[in-house]
Amino acid sequence: MARIIAWEIISLDGFFEGDQPWDLRHHEAIWGDDLRDMSLRIGAEAGLLVFGRKTYDGMVQYWPTDITEPALANYMNSIPKLVASRTMTSASWQNTEVTDDIVTELLRRRDINEQPIFIFGSATLMHFLLDVGLIDELMIGLAPVLIGSGHPLFPSPQAKRDLRLVDAQVIDTGGVILHYAVTA
Repeated sequence: MARIIAWEIISLDGFFEGDQPWDLRHHEAIWGDDLRDMSLRIGAEAGLLVFGRKTYDGMVQYWPTDITEPALANYMNSIPKLVASRTMTSASWQNTEVTDDIVTELLRRRDINEQPIFIFGSATLMHFLLDVGLIDELMIGLAPVLIGSGHPLFPSPQAKRDLRLVDAQVIDTGGVILHYAVTA
């Protein structure tokens, strides 16, 4: 059975994006050789990437034409992808399917696959999947920067969730990758 892992990068003050959609300037503070290598490992081990519609819209505008990171672009373009959306009916990005019933589809795919399923970004989707008990692990990249304002990854109030630290790794940029198992 596949594990479902939510992967997010946040600023030290807890924001997954700045005040404007796709303001991801905090990513620059954590990006380096270690995070690039980790991203390539994720690409090699993942069986499926999952996005909410807003994250998909940004990803599809970037990765199919990216020439700055060819190895990353290759895996991002070739790996199977699933978009959770009630408004989309088809996707233009290669190897991408759309579902309007993400719970049923993830349960099905989790049961038939062994490789991990990664949810990239997609904070609203991640919160929904946490609420229905479908996230096995939170993987948080903590960027060494304070951005002052933006959209918090965990807006309050949140339901209490018990987490167990599985791993913490300091990377070359001074960022920290935290792995938490969702225990309740």
